[in-house]
Amino acid sequence: MSSSIFALASHAGRAGVAVVRASGPLAGPGIQALAGPLPAPRQAALRQLAYRGIPIDRALLLWFPGPESFTGEDVAEFHIHGGLAVREALFSALFDLGLRPAERGEFSRRAVENGKLDLTRAEAIADLVDAETPAQLHQALRQHDGALAELYDGWRAALISALGRAEAAIDFSDDGVGEEEFAASQAVAKNIIEQIQVHIDDSGRGENLREGLRLTILGPPNAGKSSLINVLARRDVAIVSDRPGTTRDVVEARLDIAGYLLQVADTAGMRQTDEPIEAEGVRRALAHAKSGMTLLLLDGSLQNPRAGLPPDLPEPDLTVWNKSDLGFARQGLSISLKTGEGIPELLEMLQKKVQQKLDSKDGAPPLTRPRHRHALQQALAHLQHGLAAPKDHPELLAEDLRLAMRAIGRITGRVDVEELLDFVFRDFCIGK
Repeated sequence: MSSSIFALASHAGRAGVAVVRASGPLAGPGIQALAGPLPAPRQAALRQLAYRGIPIDRALLLWFPGPESFTGEDVAEFHIHGGLAVREALFSALFDLGLRPAERGEFSRRAVENGKLDLTRAEAIADLVDAETPAQLHQALRQHDGALAELYDGWRAALISALGRAEAAIDFSDDGVGEEEFAASQAVAKNIIEQIQVHIDDSGRGENLREGLRLTILGPPNAGKSSLINVLARRDVAIVSDRPGTTRDVVEARLDIAGYLLQVADTAGMRQTDEPIEAEGVRRALAHAKSGMTLLLLDGSLQNPRAGLPPDLPEPDLTVWNKSDLGFARQGLSISLKTGEGIPELLEMLQKKVQQKLDSKDGAPPLTRPRHRHALQQALAHLQHGLAAPKDHPELLAEDLRLAMRAIGRITGRVDVEELLDFVFRDFCIGK
């Protein structure tokens, strides 16, 4: 018999209502000990909660008998008042009744173990909880609805079919059928290789959408980088000073740009320096600029705005000229962080650039996690190796197809589930 667990499924702070969820064989007896007879399944009931004659709260109860529940086990929900004393009294009673506090992600983990969710849908639950922008929410909902699972399961099903043909090529290698089945199996493998390559060659679009696209602001000292991040964030994120070298480390802010999460970083001024701390800041700025987008901010009022910039500075996605209030003519976008001139145009350009990098061109579900990418790269390597197998050795192709199938199956949890569960659920919140 599995253990029974409980956890707060709502916000941990003070609130008008708190939801405590319990799962396992003791969920039903827990309701009966605290509130009397079980409510009708999936119907809310208002009950007085008490334990050993001591009142706890007046609460709404929900009863979900397994397997028709989120975890596949018996599940109870207690909708109580959100005060600390109420919560602690209920927790103490449940613990005394034999239930234990849940670990991070344990409810979702049980749902996977009991066949209620695949791993991609379980990961989507975490993404739904963490979503900050509409675009993140949309991607998480698509994944939770099974878009990724359907894609990967389709590839796995095709590989199962190809493996069957490769096995037939082994069994009938002497009567002329083998070569035909071998060629058919190779054709399937080649088609899936092409699909996987398109899927993973996406510049990290789905991962950037889920985690936030990085935008690094680069430029020489006193170009206005710190002022720009403050304007974009609409708050004082970075210290602004006329003194060169004020920014020594990378300062970040998270922004919602047209529904997309953008992680904007202010960096040290780009110039040659012998000062060790400032030089380290320049090194970190260049390292940060190697991923995501870059915006080069220059002082348009200077005769040589690019003077002192390091030769290995990456080509920027956007070049912006600051201090237009001083009067100058430059090709491209000019702004004034002092007067606000050009800021709406800059935001519009940023929005277009972000959409170009993150919008799906074909509507296909994007790859959302490094774990998925690694498994698909393994599958791709096995399939490419299998295509090189000679036709008189179909067993070599069959083995590579089997390995590719297992690699893709690990994404959804179709195989080797146990070795993945700790990794997948380690970052979940308590109560999910």
